[in-house]
Amino acid sequence: MAPPGAERRPFPRAGAVLERRRSRVFVDSTDAVDGASVTCTAPAARTVDTLLRTADGRPVALSAALDDGRRATLVADDRLFSNRVLRESGAGPFALGLVVPRYQRVIIDEYHHGFDASRSLGGAAWDWTLRSPWGWAVLQLAAVGALALLAAGIRFGPIRSGIERRRRSSLEHVRALATALAAARGHDVAVGLMLHGLRRRLSRAARTTRGAAGPWLEGLAPAMRTPRGRAALETLTSLTGRSASEQDVLHAAHAVETLWEELTPT
Repeated sequence: MAPPGAERRPFPRAGAVLERRRSRVFVDSTDAVDGASVTCTAPAARTVDTLLRTADGRPVALSAALDDGRRATLVADDRLFSNRVLRESGAGPFALGLVVPRYQRVIIDEYHHGFDASRSLGGAAWDWTLRSPWGWAVLQLAAVGALALLAAGIRFGPIRSGIERRRRSSLEHVRALATALAAARGHDVAVGLMLHGLRRRLSRAARTTRGAAGPWLEGLAPAMRTPRGRAALETLTSLTGRSASEQDVLHAAHAVETLWEELTPT
């Protein structure tokens, strides 16, 4: 079936034929592409004309007149509409005869032009990665590369020196505490806390820190070997017997530091 006057060209060998089905319910076989299967019921046909058949009589293309007045054309081999076959064989005049002069307008729906269920590029790439052996190979190579980077310990960025964190000494802590208490006008409390801290660090047992501070300070006199130590002991002894001022707190801090240096073995 070709238009009148068309050049007679050899027809390609058919790659598929149409077969009769007893059921009118069909399931779309392209569910892997569309993402979901589609079921439809074929309408009844009044007449069926054979447009193209193989050499042994099996139908390749049919034209069916439906009960509602429409007409459907069924072609088994889609290769008849490929560019090369249309150009080089008799499939070109045959395809043209299907629409001329029946239709005034023809829309060509090719799969790679986007007339199908669309997905995002990222989703399609991920789906291909999971379904294709090449995709699994890419994932495995990425995992091996990440493990290699972790194992090699490659440094990213310039070398930066570490931040030195020096722990504050006990004497620095005492001095900071004295300054804070002096600012709060807790002068007597500051002197008492510094003296208590010194007794606790110098005593071998916690029970020895109890009792009045005066006798304990007098017991330190024989251990003072330098004039500097004896002067610090006298300063601290005098501060425990009267109300302390802001300057007394600072003097007490220096005296505690001096006594600690005198009584602690180097």
